[in-house]
Amino acid sequence: MKRMPNLSAWALKHQQMVVYLIIVLMAAGAISYFKLGRAEDPDFTFKVMVVRTLWPGATAEQVEHELTERIEKKLQETPWVDVVRSASKPGESLVFVQLKDYTPKPDVPESWRQVRKKLDDIRYTLPEGVQGPFPNDEFGDVQINVFALTGDGFDLAQLRRYADRIALDLKHVPDVKRVELIGVQDEKIYLEASSAKLAAMGVTPAQIAAALRLQNAVAPGGFVETGSDRVWMRVSGEFDSVARIRDADLVVNGQHLRLGDIVKVTRGLSDPPKPMMRVGGVPAIGIGVVMDKGGNVIQLGENLKAAMQEESAALPAGVEVHVVANQPEVVKGSISLFQESLGEAILIVLAVSFLSLGWRTGTVVALSIPLVLAITFFLMKVFGIDLQRISLGALVIALGLLVDDAIIAVEMMVVKMEQGWDKFRAATFAYTSTAFPMLTGTLITAAAFTPVGFSKSAASEYTISIFQVVTIALLTSWIVAVVFTPYLGYRLLDQKKLIAQAQKHGEDIYDTPFYRRFRALLTWCLRNRWKVILATLLIFVVSMAAFGKFVQKQFFPSASRVELMVDVWLPQGASLKATAHEVGRIEQLLNGDAAVEHYSSYIGNGAPRFFLSLEQQLFADNFGQFVIVTKGLKEREDLLHRLQQRFAADDFSHIRVRVVRLENGPPIGYPVQFRVRGEDVSQLRDIAGQVSSLMRANPHLQNVNFSWNEKIKSVRIEVDQDKARHLGVSSQEVSQALQGWLNGIALTQYREGDQLIDVVFRGQKGQASEVSLDRLPDLDVPLAGGRHVPLAQLAKLVPVQEEGVIWRRNRLPDMTVRADMADQTQPATVSVALNKQLDELRAKLPPGYYIEMGGSIEESAKGETAIAAVMPMMLVGVITLLMIQLQSISRTVMVLLTAPLGLIGVALALLVFHVPFGFVANLGFIALAGMIMRNSVILVDQIGQDEAAGIPRWDAIIGATVRRFRPIMLTAAAAILAMIPLTRQVFWGPMAVSIMGGLVVATLLTCLFLPALYAAWFKVREA
Repeated sequence: MKRMPNLSAWALKHQQMVVYLIIVLMAAGAISYFKLGRAEDPDFTFKVMVVRTLWPGATAEQVEHELTERIEKKLQETPWVDVVRSASKPGESLVFVQLKDYTPKPDVPESWRQVRKKLDDIRYTLPEGVQGPFPNDEFGDVQINVFALTGDGFDLAQLRRYADRIALDLKHVPDVKRVELIGVQDEKIYLEASSAKLAAMGVTPAQIAAALRLQNAVAPGGFVETGSDRVWMRVSGEFDSVARIRDADLVVNGQHLRLGDIVKVTRGLSDPPKPMMRVGGVPAIGIGVVMDKGGNVIQLGENLKAAMQEESAALPAGVEVHVVANQPEVVKGSISLFQESLGEAILIVLAVSFLSLGWRTGTVVALSIPLVLAITFFLMKVFGIDLQRISLGALVIALGLLVDDAIIAVEMMVVKMEQGWDKFRAATFAYTSTAFPMLTGTLITAAAFTPVGFSKSAASEYTISIFQVVTIALLTSWIVAVVFTPYLGYRLLDQKKLIAQAQKHGEDIYDTPFYRRFRALLTWCLRNRWKVILATLLIFVVSMAAFGKFVQKQFFPSASRVELMVDVWLPQGASLKATAHEVGRIEQLLNGDAAVEHYSSYIGNGAPRFFLSLEQQLFADNFGQFVIVTKGLKEREDLLHRLQQRFAADDFSHIRVRVVRLENGPPIGYPVQFRVRGEDVSQLRDIAGQVSSLMRANPHLQNVNFSWNEKIKSVRIEVDQDKARHLGVSSQEVSQALQGWLNGIALTQYREGDQLIDVVFRGQKGQASEVSLDRLPDLDVPLAGGRHVPLAQLAKLVPVQEEGVIWRRNRLPDMTVRADMADQTQPATVSVALNKQLDELRAKLPPGYYIEMGGSIEESAKGETAIAAVMPMMLVGVITLLMIQLQSISRTVMVLLTAPLGLIGVALALLVFHVPFGFVANLGFIALAGMIMRNSVILVDQIGQDEAAGIPRWDAIIGATVRRFRPIMLTAAAAILAMIPLTRQVFWGPMAVSIMGGLVVATLLTCLFLPALYAAWFKVREA
């Protein structure tokens, strides 16, 4: 290593080049900072695809066995597939294909291509009448802006036309990937008929349909070839207005009839309605904007704001534009918070440097900070790392570490100048004595983050930029410390003042009252080495016991966003209109609430994914969801508790209402979940009921519910086939007649621009279409020749109950019992306790039935398992680095033994501040282990250098520890105090507390326990 060129000496011999590099790198860093992509969350591959298939008329059981089963069986062959979940409802199948956490990012699109290919393979084997399957692999796209149009005096059809025009214009804004409309209600042209009138005229719906289709058909009329041209023949007849439909001439039973004389022709919206969106309780059409990958969300937000101002100006009076979701503003706030935190951390580090090193020495360290940050920003731009939640936090973490090398280098330079060395020799000495231990320590700290960087899980993919940014910053800090810091020290340090200051202490600069007291304490530790070692081990064991028993576990902390989500579930089988009514009741509660900035509601579907970790709900008539934007975090918490109390009242007991904050990390839903799986649904209900009883008895849980458990009402029409054949009618015709009278049936399509508007035949409003159940037997069934008979004449009506939805997981029915937390207890604590209680029930289960733990603890286990899988690689890397530096197995093992000692401080800090230990806090411990080993390797290497110089081992241990004490304490103080701004942040707080507590204790142990361990290991005796 000594043969390698001295980079510090090179820098001092090429000072003009160094100045040039400083200017260029600072400029490149500043430019890169402003060009870095901005986003709320890191780029994250959503490994879930949704396949929706419709089979009108089928029961949930038919959908499950004849449709969902076929699709699931085929899709389980997909490469990298982990879980196939499905929901089978009457007339609809939803299949969720979830890939394994460790699926390589480039392989995800290929997996989705394979899903489409397999769906095409089985498309023609599905039952007759099936519509689809329709795969959606854009399920995870985040809509960075959601706008909404409302209009006083404008219906949703008119608003949709304005929204269509706006969407077309917004698609041309740079970095816009896709624009989606939300809450669109299809237009229909209704032919409302009276069954009595049709019967009197001898007209059937089938005759009306045939006549309309024949006139409205688009068919080729041929062409005429002339000597020079081909002239096409175009036959008129297609409908171009509602009036033309009303005036259509029908020939029925030899009579010419005008359609408007037979039925009432009107134009309106879907009835019953499709999923709806409301803003502030007013019907709205939403416009969601998805950003292209690599875009700058803040810049896109500005462009969209400008574009929407132009669009708003062109809208007619009465049509208003609302901003429902605004991620650019959230990102602006995050960047602003980062800048504040970074500024505070810089001031703290500067204060540590100036107060401990003096103004000139502190200035040398201070100047290294912007240089390291500038190079880091430049490299982030080169490697395509955006500024987002994880990378911003990583920069603040790195700030506490990146000055370490500069402090060590300048402190060594100051010491040598105080000893009378000239500037050049003092500036280059640090490179020969500590550069490579510093590099090893830097690489060890970076290596500690490799489990995050190389593990294959959703949580690790979400947080990988912490490894990338910290590694870049630490390696950059080492380069700055050995190249630029010596130059800065050479130019700024005053050698005469340093020598004069040293002379006040005599020949030995470490012969001060403080160092004499520290030397005495260190000597006592060496003399009583076994007491120190045993005491440390005892404290470690006690800390681990306290950590395991009293420190709660969590996955990811809640988001610091001001939104609240309110989920509204009606009993299975409830209509969309009933859901809309209940949503309207809640809207009345929110109107005028002082804590609410604005809110939007979604009926029949969940909110669009405006936040990466949102657990999105799909297509359920009995479901409604609110996104409430509050005025601040304090107001959010106040509203949360008020709403929870209000929804616990009796007048909301008939529905299930859930009020939650947004969560960070992969979406989970309910934090405590237990899945009951098995073939027989009735058996599942019994087992799930026992699980729910245990969960309801737990005082830490509330809102215990099932993922599905309710049956829905239906009427079975048992057609007398003999009578039906005698009357010349089939079961299909009976079904179509009922559909037409009750809900409407499409006969043809009216074409208007790019819109295809169904022409729907239905019973006249106020009559058959609103028939009550007791009037069902009187509904007319048209027969051939224009005759009509009542339904009761050819069928018996039997009320029955059927499944409203059947959830499956990997082709096995799955009923999940779920719950929210009722207090501050962490989900993992309750889940583990309940899981032990359920062991007794598991032992009694029949073969083929299972109770599995899900929720946050399952997702957390995935992340921890993925990290554990990479830990051996990290250990090999760390041990290899230590061996290269120390060239001793004994010293390497000694350094490794110091790494876990940080857990003493971590456990103490988490207990004192009541902070749970989760994935983010675990990152803090990983970083902490690297910091501890970094200090240890530098100290052990220094002891080895002193021994090699001929100093007796006892004196080498004491001397090296005394000399390394100040840089170790300074670097620890900088790292600890730089974490203070992060403790106030919800996401990074647990990690900051872990690092601060662990580093305080570990630094003391490095200076006291490690020397004692070294003396005991090598049996060093006092000279």
